Amino acid sequence: MAEELFPDPAQLLELAQTKMPFGKYAGRLLIDLPEPYVVWFKQKGFPNGKLGKQLETVYVIKANGLEHLFDRLR
Repeated sequence: MAEELFPDPAQLLELAQTKMPFGKYAGRLLIDLPEPYVVWFKQKGFPNGKLGKQLETVYVIKANGLEHLFDRLR
């Protein structure tokens, strides 16, 4: 259970470097997506696969005000 409390640093680094592949914000880093856009995905449903899991992680980060954790990774 302790593993669930601490995200994999490699996954966070990858998240910090992954860009949105489609839509209005194509090319923008996932972590830099506007919060209302990420909330919209939460309400409508995240895409399947890896991108969906990454967007869900971004949602949790933004909902908890943790964006500052990515300042050094950008």
